[in-house]
Amino acid sequence: MFNAPQISKCKLIYLPKVENVKGNLTFIEENEHIPFPIKRVYYLYDVPGGESRGGHAHKTLEQFIIAANGSFDVILDDGNNKESYHMNRSYYGLYIPKMIWRELENFSSGSVCLVLASELYDEDDYIRDQSNCKQLNGDQNFLSI
Repeated sequence: MFNAPQISKCKLIYLPKVENVKGNLTFIEENEHIPFPIKRVYYLYDVPGGESRGGHAHKTLEQFIIAANGSFDVILDDGNNKESYHMNRSYYGLYIPKMIWRELENFSSGSVCLVLASELYDEDDYIRDQSNCKQLNGDQNFLSI
């Protein structure tokens, strides 16, 4: 069994913002601004209206999610608590530790969701069924969203 997930470990992290009349700059440094080494970066874009992404948890992978452009909502569930974050700025991101169920929805037109991940892609790390997540956590209260 895995350690019980805690939604309280999920948090918004503000990134450095260098303001300039010619345009702002934000940067991310591994282990400086986010609490894990970055092994993979990917982004979601052209998400059709009304569609959602995510719908899974990870056994070991940690993520940092940024709204690089536009906006979207991230709904998190640890089996006992649920929280929603409206992501709409490129100078902060949402840290999600392992074993937290996530859904991404309400994508605005032209939005880009940038994701930094602690591990390389591994299909075996995905938990795509909330009932499996419940079993792994030993938590009888894990609810479907």
